[in-house]
Amino acid sequence: MEKKKVYRIRPHHGMCLAYFEGKGYSSSFSSHMGQMLEILENGAEIKLIVAGDEICSACPNLEQNICRTAEQTAFYDRSVLELCDFRENEILGFQEFVSKVEQMILKPGRREAICGDCQWDEICRKKKSRWEK
Repeated sequence: MEKKKVYRIRPHHGMCLAYFEGKGYSSSFSSHMGQMLEILENGAEIKLIVAGDEICSACPNLEQNICRTAEQTAFYDRSVLELCDFRENEILGFQEFVSKVEQMILKPGRREAICGDCQWDEICRKKKSRWEK
């Protein structure tokens, strides 16, 4: 029996992916993020980590698995972990993950308090979450 791959994902990427529209730090990053979104939405399992993840692997801001904005992104990650009652290194289904991010952060309007200082905030403010029901 083949073991299913578990994708390492930063908790704050649950918010980023909700509003992703093909823009990013570089064209290769944006393309990779779109591919990851498709893979994850097709029943993937994830492991929540506060470090460079599968999405970050194509980011020009990642150097030796450390983000140039490590302090800022770690704050985003820890905020998502806390508000959603997730644990670092927890393994769960991607749909369960994004459903809880939607329910506990996006729907009640808590996203801006977490990552309103992000350079992509304007995109998120103008859009509806792809997982909003």
